[in-house]
Amino acid sequence: MSYSVKLKNKNTHARTSYLSDLQCSGCGKTYQTGQIHTYCPDCQSTLLVNYDLNSARAEVDRDEISRRPRGMWRWHEVLPVLDPSNQVTLGEGDTALLPLNSLGKTLGLTQLYVKEESSNPTGSFKARGLSAAVSKAKELGVKKVIIPTAGNAGGAMAAYAARAGMQAMIYMPNDTPHANIEESRIVGAEVILIDGIISDAAGMAGEKAREEGWFDVSTFKEPYRAEGKKVMGYELAEHFDWELPDVIIYPTGGGTGLVGMWKAFKEMEELGWLETRKRPRMVAVQAAGCAPVPLAFGKGAEFCDFWTNAHTIASGLRVPKSFADHLILRDLYESNGTAIAVEDEEIIKAQHELARAEGIFAAPEGAATLAALKELVEQKWIHPDERVVLFNTGSGLKYLDKS
Repeated sequence: MSYSVKLKNKNTHARTSYLSDLQCSGCGKTYQTGQIHTYCPDCQSTLLVNYDLNSARAEVDRDEISRRPRGMWRWHEVLPVLDPSNQVTLGEGDTALLPLNSLGKTLGLTQLYVKEESSNPTGSFKARGLSAAVSKAKELGVKKVIIPTAGNAGGAMAAYAARAGMQAMIYMPNDTPHANIEESRIVGAEVILIDGIISDAAGMAGEKAREEGWFDVSTFKEPYRAEGKKVMGYELAEHFDWELPDVIIYPTGGGTGLVGMWKAFKEMEELGWLETRKRPRMVAVQAAGCAPVPLAFGKGAEFCDFWTNAHTIASGLRVPKSFADHLILRDLYESNGTAIAVEDEEIIKAQHELARAEGIFAAPEGAATLAALKELVEQKWIHPDERVVLFNTGSGLKYLDKS
């Protein structure tokens, strides 16, 4: 779906971004970036952002980016905002990549790391995607944004909308962690709590958007959240001197980060920035109580079935079906990766192990990656000397009861 809008801020910084067009991930149809878009109206697939990478390869100095002030927007050439004045930032990005020496020794791994995303604004990796989405929405003249959320995405959207001077409305399940509700309200968002889960919230938010003209920034229902998340992939490559890990273990709800990073790896290859063309094996981790991706992956399917009666303590993993499930599965197959489901009991155990061994109070979603790692090591799917990166996507503090 799309409609035209006249840009208020004419781009005077011609090479701030090498943005070229948008392309449907399903039918391949292209769309102009000077219009507001949601998803492809012809086949209802996600739109992905393209850049003029040939020109960027000739004109952008990879190493100069490393000398810029820290933060996600130092990668602006491969982000979608044309005018720097439209970058809405709270200091997201450049999170720590920490060696897990104690856990690595226990598991017999020599190169185990965690990408610690809890230091982002609003306490989770959602800040990256919502910074990019809200920034582009601002550039396109959007005044009010709406989102369904399991928690962290709502808090991030509310914060960036406030900073951009936009109205924000959020639909959340009524069992969303209290911290997410309060952080959204304190910055001025209207929060609507519903009986149900995120798929129910998505239906209500979508209806509200259509009826009242709110711009829906749901996962993969607009093109730009994945662009913010992909920067995690650029940061990993830079940290490892422009080589990539052997394995990335990623907690997968909507899957924006997994798809975004795989996109980043392709872009870096085209830019000529990688020292080797070997990409990581991607691992999608879900909870056993809501595991549509592992089920579909095990069948070699192209799409996921809707998971009924979804339940897990990891609210960010309680996604019965991602809007871009075909992209998640495609990237897992291309990477020779896998998908794995872990029980809530193992998530809780891993959360305690990560805290006591490494001093990291991970969100349940992040702890799920350690639970998955232990299974993969036991299966000998991961070898002792491989470089392995877990993702802790948020702070465990966000999940504490208000009492």
